[in-house]
Amino acid sequence: MGSPAAGWAEVPAKRARCQEPAEGPGSPGGGAVADGDPRLWDTEQLCQHLLRSGVAEPSLLSNFRGNGDREGGKEAAVGSPRTAHRLLVPADSGVTGAMLLDLPACALEVTRVCLPAERLKVLACLNKLRQTMDIMKVFNDPVHGHIEMHPLLVRIIDTPQFQRLRYIKQLGGTYFVFPGASHNRFEHSLGVGYLAGCLVRALKERQPELDITQRDILCVEIAGLCHDLGHGPFSHMFDGRFIPLAREGLKWKHETASVAMFEHLVTSNGLEEVMKSYGLVLEEDMIFIKEQIGGPINENICEKSWPYRGRPKEKSFLYEIVANKKNGIDVDKWDYFARDCHHLGIQNNFDYRRLIKFTRVCEVENQKHICARDKEVGNLYDMFHTRNCLHRRAYQHKIGNIIEIMQKADRFFEIEGSKGKLYRISTAMEDMEAYTKLTDNIYLEILHSSRPELNEAREILRKIERRELYKFLGETQPEKVNEIPKDEYDGLADDIANSKPEKNPPNVDLKAEDFIVDVISMDYGMKDQNPIDNVLFYCKADPSKAVKISKEQVSRLLPRIFAEQVIRVYCKNLDPNIVSAAKQYFVQWCIKRDFTKPQDGDVIAPHLTPMKQSWNNRSGDEFNTASEPSCKQKLSFNKSAVYQRPAGQRLSQLLDPAGSTLFLEFAASSGLVGRLCPIPARPGPRVLLAELA
Repeated sequence: MGSPAAGWAEVPAKRARCQEPAEGPGSPGGGAVADGDPRLWDTEQLCQHLLRSGVAEPSLLSNFRGNGDREGGKEAAVGSPRTAHRLLVPADSGVTGAMLLDLPACALEVTRVCLPAERLKVLACLNKLRQTMDIMKVFNDPVHGHIEMHPLLVRIIDTPQFQRLRYIKQLGGTYFVFPGASHNRFEHSLGVGYLAGCLVRALKERQPELDITQRDILCVEIAGLCHDLGHGPFSHMFDGRFIPLAREGLKWKHETASVAMFEHLVTSNGLEEVMKSYGLVLEEDMIFIKEQIGGPINENICEKSWPYRGRPKEKSFLYEIVANKKNGIDVDKWDYFARDCHHLGIQNNFDYRRLIKFTRVCEVENQKHICARDKEVGNLYDMFHTRNCLHRRAYQHKIGNIIEIMQKADRFFEIEGSKGKLYRISTAMEDMEAYTKLTDNIYLEILHSSRPELNEAREILRKIERRELYKFLGETQPEKVNEIPKDEYDGLADDIANSKPEKNPPNVDLKAEDFIVDVISMDYGMKDQNPIDNVLFYCKADPSKAVKISKEQVSRLLPRIFAEQVIRVYCKNLDPNIVSAAKQYFVQWCIKRDFTKPQDGDVIAPHLTPMKQSWNNRSGDEFNTASEPSCKQKLSFNKSAVYQRPAGQRLSQLLDPAGSTLFLEFAASSGLVGRLCPIPARPGPRVLLAELA
């Protein structure tokens, strides 16, 4: 976690009230630090401590203050006491007490300003001082290994509002399908806070001219740590599915609750003074942290102006670390890709560690953006491909039962908030005290409740425990022109119920209540748009210049379409005969709506699929009809021959009479398909395939 300390001296110097000396490891004689909290020390106070500890070389103190080079220091060292006293005048830059919290960074700065003979003595002195302070805490993370957390982050973690995340599953109801998906929002938040620090420190080390301060680093880490505080029970199932059903028309997202919960966390735990003690300026930094989580506070500001208030436009790149609104490449995704793949048992081909090594900041149109090295474009396509795989295989897996449970229990479930006011599941986010109590535990509270009004919800939970889940009937995709608009979603179950097959119909009449239709939008994160089109890259030849790389410059094997609509249909009734009939209804519905054939369509409804001509169009020469001219042409062979295509004829296979392989050279001449030349014979089939227009 080490990084250079350039720019850290800009942490506002705040002098603490003097305290009575007490025994401790911080002072030279075993006494306590004489000037209060070392975290608040400016450069001069730190120099005074070194002076008391016997590290009194004037040249060294001068370099600590940043007011001279080593040569000037040597001259001052042999000067008079008056000269040495003059060097004790404070400067605006140098090592400060706040730097002691990051020992690797502090050690790097000490190495820069000290001679080799001085370094060990200075580091030993500073390490003793550091032991009187809160130190970095180590967490053993299954994905990132042993990670260090700043003491202020630890104070935030050790609050009821943050600990609440231990009881919210990262993947919601997916745990009922994937036994490994038992991880929670708690560990994901730790990982995002850690990765946010890794990225901002890497940028600071690579580009000191960016003027990234310790305040900036701390605010970015806090934003990463707290970005998911607002998630409700079963994570995205709460804000993405339950709230839209329970409170139609309400525009609410979990980021809004995350900002409100962060404010509640700070105020209810009295962390304002603690944050100030670590060098934060609350008037600016609270706004900056909240903007990183939820976006601009005033979204009505004209887009052409700078919409953020926490940091100036010169530090615009800091807003692209935790939640990147520009292209979706941020540390939040990096952590949940790695973590979710780890727990789901799905291969993750994206390497965030490598990407951190190849990121830097470039200026484009008077605004600074995080750019990736041009050779990393393939790694970024892997990232979005991983995202699509996770959504298709895990995130979008239908657990309709959970939504039904919350809907049926909502009216009867009461949560006490501030001033004793009671809230429901769907209204608890209006009061952070009530929302703090709302977690996945509602599952067990309903399951073990004896209240008669919760009988219906309780029975659904018991069915889940008995694995009596809804039966999956199939999946289909419409063409872009046939995609279903949202205002038609409610009528889809009726439409399927009215699609009883006319040919060999099943002896079952189904109703709309028997079906659940789930319409899912699958994309690369930016709807129809290729997110890589919004990514800026830099080249080795000129790392300061940002460029864009088109898909065609990368590979022709990359996707042409970046969004699709997927329709999944389920049957509530578990009777095998009804499920079999429901599958035939579903196939007939796909035929009627001109959707793609379900993958098992030929198995579950072999009498229906031949009725749809477009489902049975076969390509390839082996399926050519008798009316089409044969693609096998017997050609007279010379050393070089020219073949002229007959009108309307397509060629796929070219054979000479002797069976020798022929090579087709395309020619631009009018009416010519190409030039046929012999290739030395090789064992095996000698057939050349060429699709010609």
